[in-house]
Amino acid sequence: MFLPKIIKGNSYTDHRGILYYNNLFNASAIKRMYIIENSSTKAFRGWQGHKVEQRWFSAVQGSFRIKLIKIDDWNSPSKNLVFQEVKLEAKKLDVLHIPQGYVTCIQSIENNSKLLVMADYSVDEIEDEYRYDLNYFYN
Repeated sequence: MFLPKIIKGNSYTDHRGILYYNNLFNASAIKRMYIIENSSTKAFRGWQGHKVEQRWFSAVQGSFRIKLIKIDDWNSPSKNLVFQEVKLEAKKLDVLHIPQGYVTCIQSIENNSKLLVMADYSVDEIEDEYRYDLNYFYN
């Protein structure tokens, strides 16, 4: 079983500017990508996730707080499941790998933040989207 993990990025600075990179991230499984930009720092996107699909997140502008929950029963998840919380910042180009079986709740920490999302399935390739009310889980 895979667990969510951060794939560390880095940067290099010289007189020309800054180069952000992530040489440890293997993008070979990626079939599509998109960018999320929340309307404000008070907006939450969640709880949403996938039983089969994987996701990779990377902040390309600003920063995000991402909460993750491993789902125990997709039809009726326990309401008291514990979440993990990860912070992603554009200045690090870290990539957060979300394996199958998780839902997320995404919040921008700074205005105008942008989150790159990469997925290992194309649109409409499988039906695997699960959504739960923002207040569904107790924590």
